[in-house]
Order: sequence, then C-alpha cells, then structure tokens
Amino acid sequence: MNRINELLLYHGKSALLESVRNPQALDAESYASVIQNIVEMSVARGFSGNLWQSCLTRELVYHENAWSRACEIHGAVSGGLNALARHDMEIFRELFHYDFSDVEKRLNISLFPMVTDFQPVETDKIIFNRRIRDRITALSVQLASAKSAEEFKGAMEEFYREYGCGKFGLHKAFRIVHRTADSGPELVPITNIQHVSLDDLIGYEIPKKKLIENTEAFVEGRRANNCLLFGDAGTGKSTSVKAILNMYYDRGLRMIEVYKHQFRDLVDILAEVKNRNYKFIIYMDDLSFEEFETDYKYLKAVIEGGLEKKPDNVLIYATSNRRHLIRENYSDKGEEVRQDMHTSDTVQEKLSLVYRFGVSIYFGAPNKKEFEEILRGLALKNGINIPEEKLFADANAWELSHGGRTGRTAQQFIDHLLGKEGED
Repeated sequence: MNRINELLLYHGKSALLESVRNPQALDAESYASVIQNIVEMSVARGFSGNLWQSCLTRELVYHENAWSRACEIHGAVSGGLNALARHDMEIFRELFHYDFSDVEKRLNISLFPMVTDFQPVETDKIIFNRRIRDRITALSVQLASAKSAEEFKGAMEEFYREYGCGKFGLHKAFRIVHRTADSGPELVPITNIQHVSLDDLIGYEIPKKKLIENTEAFVEGRRANNCLLFGDAGTGKSTSVKAILNMYYDRGLRMIEVYKHQFRDLVDILAEVKNRNYKFIIYMDDLSFEEFETDYKYLKAVIEGGLEKKPDNVLIYATSNRRHLIRENYSDKGEEVRQDMHTSDTVQEKLSLVYRFGVSIYFGAPNKKEFEEILRGLALKNGINIPEEKLFADANAWELSHGGRTGRTAQQFIDHLLGKEGED
C-alpha cells in the first residue's frame, strides 16, 4: 500500500488515498473513520457491491492530469505519458485488490468485508445522478477484472476517450461559484437537471427548428451563432435551452449557467474551457438590463470586441422577455429636453449587444387554438381523461387569473388537475 507515494500523474490531495497512504500506522478509530467515509461517499452516489473499488474508480474518473486530458482528445497516447500512465495504473490495480486483513487482524476488527459486498439502500431517490453512478459502476467492474496493468490502462483510456475526464467528463451543466470572497471563479457541477425534451414543448415548431439547426452546426464543428431566445413570459424559452442540453449532451455539449453579476468572471471561465474537447454553451436566463446597469459591457466584450477572440468551442445562448435587452427611455430618442447630445450614439450603444447575437428566435404567446392544442397534448401525456370541452372551459377560466394563455399556464393548470386527483 505504501506504493501510493509513488503515484506520479495521480499524485494529489485525494481524501481517499491520503487515508490509506500508510495503513500500518492506522489505529482502530482512524481505520473505522476510513470505512465510514467510504460508506458515506458510496451511499450518496448509489454505489453497491465492492465500495472500495467503486470509490477508487471515482478517483480515476474525476482526476484531471496530462494523460487523462490527452486521452479525452486523442484516445490512447504513446511516448513518455504512456509510460507514466502504465506506472500509475499498475499501482491502482494493486490498490483494487489490496487485502486489508493484516490491518484488521492487528486491530482486532472486521469492517472491510462489509464494504466489499455492500447491498444498496432500497430506494434510490437519494442518488444525485444515476447516469454517472451506472458509468462508474460499470467501469469499476471492468477494472476489477483486468488481468494486467496494460489492460487496466486500456480500460481507462477508452473511458476517457468516450466520456472525458474530470467534472466535464460526466456532468452536463455547471454554475460559477466563489468559495471565498478573495478566491477566483470556480465551475461547480449542477447535479439535478430537469430532464426535458423538445417534444415536451408542444407547438413552436419553427423556433425549435431554428434552435436545433444552430446547435447541430455548433456540435458538429461548423460555424454557428450566439443565440437570443426572446418573447412572452412562459412560452418555453428556458425549457428549450434545457432540452437542447439533454439532446446533445452525449455528443459533447456542456452548459455553464451565468448570472449578470458574474459577467466579470467570463474571461477566466473561457480560459478554463477553451482547450477542452467539449462544446460549451454559456447560458444566461431572463437576461435584461435596466438603464443604469452597465455590466452588459463585459458581455459585449466577451462575445465580440475584445482583443482575445471567443473560443471556437463556446457559444452564448440567452433568454429574455425583451427583444432589445437594455431598457430604453424617451430621452434616448431625443424626446425630452435633457436628452443626450448624441442620442443616436446612445441608442446604438444599447442595441449593439443584441446585434452580437447572430440568431434571434421569437417565442410568442399562443392564440386560443394553439393554447387548446397545448392543453390537449399535456392532458394526453399526463393521463388526464376528461371531456375536451370541460378541459378547455376550465383552463380558460384558470388562465384569466394566472397570467394569460401561455405554455407555463397550461402546465400549471394540468398540475392543478393532477393535484386534485389525490383528494379524497
């Protein structure tokens, strides 16, 4: 086990590896703490069977280093990196089959057998991401059966090539956080993403088609444009962006959610993602600016206008209820006495942000017929079996006091009906 100290590419501050760096020095309390940490980590992630091997697999999957990033882009590599990787994989293979019986015999304790054949909790509702759980579990089984370090290394090379490494490899979306007031921006995975598809958004076929065409070109490495989805509230703009992420995730699309107050972090974020083998959409929901706000200038510079061009693997998708994003007043157009001396320049300054979005897609509120079609589709999808006349009449009464005819209102009405089904 002391060979952990020999790790080269994977040397770091892994809590799991640090805890067993010198197992002969463990006392009963610290050893029990190691086992407890393994169980806590595994239950939170839905692991079962050999938890020790599953946790080691997770370390391999999430660790970013020169070799794992190279495999992400090229698959198997040769030369010096290959030799270093084989050295580390030989140590990890030993770790996979390490026998803690000597430690437990010395401590007169028996804990490790309980984490090598662990039965999962009956409910899996606590699992933060089943898709990630399944991929790590499958890889763990494959690594455990590897007959040599070379075979072990080959399994990791294939995994990195297919899924990537680190947080970008398995997660779909990220948000920006600052751990402390003085720390720089950090991308943290969003682990609970609404699983929606464009088919869930009834109607809006032309807007959806435009969004798919632009995103398809982007994912395939062709020229694509930044995209502004604008229009009435509750018409499916945000849902469409989430659906696009779900649709193209397996083809390497990732999404970073950014808020207005974080625009100053964009330069650092772009520097982090520009050389990765993924396509990133910077997603800005409900984007708009009041007249006194100037943060939009940072966004303009990032999109187009700064000395450093935006990376080819990054696009910006924004949703807004406003077509022009920045609120204008009549003084901008010279209709008050105290107007700007250069009103044309003022208006152009405010409109120039919109012009940086090459594709603008309008989502309008549905008319009565379209609203009824949305209701019909949602009722069918949710198994609501009531006469259409009553469905439409009740929905029309509902929308009068709930924001008008929109897709969101229709969904809220359907949720209302589903809630009533549970009443006595």
